[in-house]
Amino acid sequence: MQTLYSIGQAFVNLWLDAAAWLVLGLIVAGLLQTLLHSDKLAQHLRGDGLWPAIKAALLGMPLPLCSCGVIPAAIGLRRAGASKSATTAFLISTPETGVDSIAISYALLGPFMAIIRPIAAVCSAIVSAALVLLESNHSQATTPTKTPCHAQSSCCCHDHGTESATSTNQGLIKRLWQGQRYAFSELLEDLSVWLLVGLLISAIVVTKVPYDALADISRGPWAMIIMALIGVPMYICASASTPLAAGLMLAGVSPGAILVFLLAGPATNVATLGMVHKEMGWQTLISYLVGVIGVAIGFGYLTNWLVDLWQINIQNELSSSHNLMPSWLAATAAIFLAIVVLVDLCRKVRSLLSAHHRHSHDGHHH
Repeated sequence: MQTLYSIGQAFVNLWLDAAAWLVLGLIVAGLLQTLLHSDKLAQHLRGDGLWPAIKAALLGMPLPLCSCGVIPAAIGLRRAGASKSATTAFLISTPETGVDSIAISYALLGPFMAIIRPIAAVCSAIVSAALVLLESNHSQATTPTKTPCHAQSSCCCHDHGTESATSTNQGLIKRLWQGQRYAFSELLEDLSVWLLVGLLISAIVVTKVPYDALADISRGPWAMIIMALIGVPMYICASASTPLAAGLMLAGVSPGAILVFLLAGPATNVATLGMVHKEMGWQTLISYLVGVIGVAIGFGYLTNWLVDLWQINIQNELSSSHNLMPSWLAATAAIFLAIVVLVDLCRKVRSLLSAHHRHSHDGHHH
């Protein structure tokens, strides 16, 4: 009973830390959704060389699309004429970081991690794109084939961002409202379950896992590789992976190992890898994986080195957001986010039940 109480308490504390930043991230997400058009973006991402890929990496950085939400957007860009390397860069930097995950990184992991995370994300996108460019210079360019968005059932395959603003002559207020509705319905749908799971595991880690055991493992020579292997197959959003990372960090895992997990997790999952293979071929897929994992591990070691060099106290950084966020605002955001997430979960449960009901009804008819 005591254990459950302490896990619950840790969960509530993490929720209070994260909520206001996540709400802020979602509001910005809605604004970006209103103001960006994928066909206009694709024009900037055409052409050979690394420059379109660098633009794609920088452009993807603030976009708050999750690991699967980015797939339809990337396919839209590729078919609108974006180059292979630019599509690869967009596919990597978009899910690895976004305004929502930078905000929640600041809240849960502190300023140092909130700064190094997007820098590492952009670097891994550019390195992967450069590898794709090298590979496509060697081989003949293949034409992209039309494929539906195949993904595992846990995946959020809404058609995000590809047809965001229907017509420019709609009133700006109406479009802004639609952007916010998108952020707090579709985008939140993708996040809600993973956010809860992340925070819950995080709370369990904080209360149950012995501090020293994880700290020892994460300082070992294999730590970065182990974290990359854990992150690659996982389907997890940049925002939802952050509470999990915070829990591990509080339990003493090195910041470098955490960064590897934060980069590898969102950029690589079965659905994304399948899409890269289908749209752009095996060689691009290999370049994609080598770029993401190689840069993540390199930045992991760099992060630990910088933390030692500058003597950054990571444990102190973890609580930095409390000083910024007034408690009344944190509480209001926490209640608001709890209501929105509960409504979303009720909707999910209802649709599952009605699908089950239909299924059993059809079974009786047969």
